[in-house]
Amino acid sequence: MTDAQDTASDTALRTTGGAPSDDDVPPRGLPIPLLEPREGIPPVVASEDALAEVVAAFAAGRGPVAVDAERASGYRYGQRAYLVQLRREGAGTALIDPVGCPDLSGLGEALDGTEWILHAATQDLPCLRDIGMLPSRLFDTELAGRLAGFPRVGLGAMVESVLGFALEKGHSAVDWSTRPLPDPWLRYAALDVELLVDLRDELEKELDRQGKLEWALQEFDAIASAPPAPPRKDPWRRTSGMHKVRRRRQMAVVRELWTTRDRIAQRRDVSPGKVLSDAAIVEAALALPPNAGALSALPGFGQRMGRRQLEQWQAAVDRAKALPESELPQPGQQPAGPPPPRAWADKDPAAAARLSAARTAVSALAEQLHLPQENLMTPDTVRRVCWEPPQPTEDAVEAALSGYGARPWQVHLVAPLLVQALRANA
Repeated sequence: MTDAQDTASDTALRTTGGAPSDDDVPPRGLPIPLLEPREGIPPVVASEDALAEVVAAFAAGRGPVAVDAERASGYRYGQRAYLVQLRREGAGTALIDPVGCPDLSGLGEALDGTEWILHAATQDLPCLRDIGMLPSRLFDTELAGRLAGFPRVGLGAMVESVLGFALEKGHSAVDWSTRPLPDPWLRYAALDVELLVDLRDELEKELDRQGKLEWALQEFDAIASAPPAPPRKDPWRRTSGMHKVRRRRQMAVVRELWTTRDRIAQRRDVSPGKVLSDAAIVEAALALPPNAGALSALPGFGQRMGRRQLEQWQAAVDRAKALPESELPQPGQQPAGPPPPRAWADKDPAAAARLSAARTAVSALAEQLHLPQENLMTPDTVRRVCWEPPQPTEDAVEAALSGYGARPWQVHLVAPLLVQALRANA
């Protein structure tokens, strides 16, 4: 009997109305609602003394540790963690407040060498890294679900289809910077790690059954060893609606408004979108308003905005309008690598033929293996190999794929397909 099955029969498991009697158990095939953690909602750890107790308990625990983090995206500036949840056999569940305990490096050291179980690890690792927590080994249950061919890989869907439990929903997008955190939110947070170990164990068995376990382990190692992403160059260029902005002077307005908004948002610790919307920035750039009155007539700068705010934004517009030509931003440079595929037929018909053949072959293999095509090989890597092809030999193609970051299992499966595509369209 698995831990998950133990949980289903444990009287500490509460569904609606308390622990189910035999008459109340849902019909076979329907998920069992999981509405309460096994040991109840643990207290939030927000002091150094309480944190020291958690560190000791988890250091003495057994097996892998389930880890999750909650952010306040859409409410606060940046992507910092506002709650960290952990669960480990022998230690139970812990809910840690990174506001009260901003340095969790001691906990990270206590768990060094332990396998961490996360769902969609790449989403949580950056904010965990910022507070001193970084795994040396991990198991990503979302990625495992993708490789195993599950059609839905959200945590709730995976827990339901693999373990037969229905997790509580509805609090994923709340403002986790709220203090104190309401009990329903804490219950939801604790349940997010309640069954991660069970889910990991079942997915490992399924991956092994399909012959994909080694693939998954290579993917997990790549995530754990990846360096932090470098800061984006010219992040203002990613303003939504930027494709409408054609002239360099208008681009300067976007840049100035974006920079001003970012500075205000960081100072107030709020999401930049709550300060000024991307749509409003683009409207101002297109209109180049001569004064605050004209600015107030534009969408996004309406009646709710006070005179002082309008003048602040108009000052940003005026600074951009006053720049000399030499200081205006240049049109966005094409990213390094091949052009968009739609342009290949005109620029290089042979490359377009190579790409078509490669895409067809990779897509067919992904379908045969029951996994998403992008997990078999990223589309960008396929494009790069087809645009500037190496010699059509397995050694040369394998070296190219490895150079673009493909894992050994991907290289082994995809290199022969790309060799055929390159040879057929040399």
